[in-house]
Amino acid sequence: MAQVLEFKLPDLGEGLTEAEIVRWLVAVGDVVAVDQPVVEVETAKAMVEVPCPYAGVVTARFGAEGTELPVGAPLLTVAVGASAEVDSATGAGGEAEAEAEAEGSGNVLVGYGTGAAPARRRRVRPASAVRASAGPARPDTLPEPEPESASVVSESASVSEPEPVDQDGPVPVISPLVRRLARENGLDLRELAGSGPDGLILRADVESALRAAQASQVSQAAQAARSPEMRPATPVSTGAGAGTGAAVSAVAGVEERIPLRGVRGAVADKLSRSRSEIPDATCWVDADATELMNARAAMNASGGPKISVLALLARICVAALARYPELNATVDLAAREVVRLSEVHLGFAAQTERGLVVPVVRDAQARDAESLSAEFGRLTEAGRAGRLTPADLTGGTFTLNNYGVFGVDGSTPIINHPEAAMLGVGRIVPKPWVHQGELAVRQVVQLSLTFDHRVCDGGTAGGFLRYVADCVEQPAVLLRTL
Repeated sequence: MAQVLEFKLPDLGEGLTEAEIVRWLVAVGDVVAVDQPVVEVETAKAMVEVPCPYAGVVTARFGAEGTELPVGAPLLTVAVGASAEVDSATGAGGEAEAEAEAEGSGNVLVGYGTGAAPARRRRVRPASAVRASAGPARPDTLPEPEPESASVVSESASVSEPEPVDQDGPVPVISPLVRRLARENGLDLRELAGSGPDGLILRADVESALRAAQASQVSQAAQAARSPEMRPATPVSTGAGAGTGAAVSAVAGVEERIPLRGVRGAVADKLSRSRSEIPDATCWVDADATELMNARAAMNASGGPKISVLALLARICVAALARYPELNATVDLAAREVVRLSEVHLGFAAQTERGLVVPVVRDAQARDAESLSAEFGRLTEAGRAGRLTPADLTGGTFTLNNYGVFGVDGSTPIINHPEAAMLGVGRIVPKPWVHQGELAVRQVVQLSLTFDHRVCDGGTAGGFLRYVADCVEQPAVLLRTL
């Protein structure tokens, strides 16, 4: 006899209290194995696939895609032991699931143990002999308690039929964010022609279609305002008139509201807190980066993995922090203390489809330029694919912001709270420069340092920035610290 167990949204760590359902990976009626990912959720830190600690048949799902759930809210219910009964009824046998159930969960989320390896997902059509023995799940902790399952999970209720398979074939979309953008705006992805490889639908394709639809709506509304025969019989009052004025007002009042949640919400909260808590100041300097670029070209010409400019700048930052440890610190307001940190966990700002993220390179002080370059590449690729974990995005002690990739020269960065400083790097471009007493065209970059004035004074910040600029202009200066 099957036992129905409720799987709740687990504690995903890093102090996260809620998550948004991005994509369900299983349907009602699916057979799941221990530790099989069942749903993809988006937290304020990253996209996470949540594994189920039970093996059995999915009997109900709680929350549609796009729903935000608090930690501890029910995600789904599983009829444990039902998979073996289904296999017996269909002649398939259920030993694998029974063994997995006996060995226990192998996931590593907070509140669950470790053990068996995940098995492959199977979908079966439940037989009439499959019954659930427990009472219904407790969805009363959710704002909208109705599960997606059409049947009530009870001792006399059969497992629901699996969702029908779309007969038109798969939509050429990889990113769940693209699907979500289309879904929230009522756009049918099957009507789009993708501009990516093999017709892959990209975010740009969806945004282009939405802009075209919005322009069409505005055009139609404007035409209705100009054409008497297309005006409504009963004008809508706006408080300043009716008729044509109301129609024009409706056109001018088109707006889009974007919820501040997920990564965007977390960024907004962190930047607001930084501005409200940290008395920051900024200093900047122009530097001749010609020799640094020549040194990089020589390093890459010698063979082996390529070294990025960001990696060289990171190596310079680490050396500068060793000289000026005041900037590798945080402020403990409760104790009224400045806490200087021994390890450098170097964050770097990266723009992705999900918005601005700051992955962290752990123990940057122990890495050479080649190792830094490889880690920057790995984290950047993970960010673009939405695979960054909460651990990848937390724990930074100093941030390097290369806004030069946007084609700008300077900026005044906002400190990544609770850190004490951020180095900003503009684009490296040919400019007239006095070199060895003569005017020449050199590769020039603007460097800016925003720092917490509580941890140090301008002299320390200026010394740090001047040392960074000296290393950029004369990379041999860096050799003294290696």
